[in-house]
Amino acid sequence: MDLVILALAKEPAGGVAGWAAGLVDTMGGPGAGLAIALENLFPPLPSEVILPLTGFAAGQGVITLASALFWTTLGSVVGAVALYWIGMLFGRERMHAVWARLPLVRGSDLERTEQWFARHGTKAVLLGRMVPIFRSLISVPAGVERMSLPLFVTLTAVGSLLWNSVLVMAGYWLGDRWDLVETYVGVLSKAVLVLVLLAVAGYVAVRLRSGGRAHGNRAQHRRVS
Repeated sequence: MDLVILALAKEPAGGVAGWAAGLVDTMGGPGAGLAIALENLFPPLPSEVILPLTGFAAGQGVITLASALFWTTLGSVVGAVALYWIGMLFGRERMHAVWARLPLVRGSDLERTEQWFARHGTKAVLLGRMVPIFRSLISVPAGVERMSLPLFVTLTAVGSLLWNSVLVMAGYWLGDRWDLVETYVGVLSKAVLVLVLLAVAGYVAVRLRSGGRAHGNRAQHRRVS
């Protein structure tokens, strides 16, 4: 059975589903792993399409379910380690230098973030692998902060296996309705994005307000002097 034809019935030709289905048809489990590794490096590639489609492929006998879970988890780890190395090569000093040039932020904000990551980094990496958007991003600060690589790989593998299993099994059970997973996970991704944007907007508003008060206090002090 040609999985590409079935995938294209769900999405316009040339879409992500057709691309991922072509990899699975051509390479089997390693093709699914490659697709997920690239999804980690390029977050706009949606795991909510690739993983259920891989589960659907397993249900159609294109690959085994064990192969689907193994290769997609391996792909997640490989992509995450690549981002970890990018963060490590970028380095803490360069991060502080870039941060110092950004408007509306303070060095103390970054220091508090680093302290938080030192205390909660293991939970952040493990749980972050199961949160849309943050699945890829969490690997970069882990590299910047030089989290133990064996620990990072272990946490990433466990978190990725849990996330991948849910979406792969959903595609496996749903059969030719695998695209329903994309709909529901897409809603979750949009909700996370809205929360992030609201948090950023709140942070900027607080900084602008505190900056205005500081400017007013300095002006008043000059008048008094």
